[in-house]
Amino acid sequence: MKTLKELKQLRDETRKHMNMRQKGTQTRIQVGMATCGIAAGAREVVRRFMEEIERKDLSDVYVVQVGCMGECAFEPLVEIIDTDGTSTIYAEVNEAKASEIIAEHVVRGKRIDKYTLQKVKM
Repeated sequence: MKTLKELKQLRDETRKHMNMRQKGTQTRIQVGMATCGIAAGAREVVRRFMEEIERKDLSDVYVVQVGCMGECAFEPLVEIIDTDGTSTIYAEVNEAKASEIIAEHVVRGKRIDKYTLQKVKM
């Protein structure tokens, strides 16, 4: 049995994570979570994005899990939709790439072309 203090702490942590998955903020990170994405490591990628968002205190960024993104061979796939509506799809994203995407694309506004689906497919 948890104490009232522990339950309140758990509630606050859960709310923080829920806010990272809600609309109404600026930059949206969509992670493909169909069976192929999950098998390729999408759960770990989502977790890393959420950790980085929390660590950097990015209140204007949220994470959404989506279904099939149509390119199974390049999973995990991640789509970043910037504040101006620009969409960038990153392919074969792992935890290290997720951290780099947050630091470069989300924070600094620099798309990482070498990880985009266009570049990987060429």
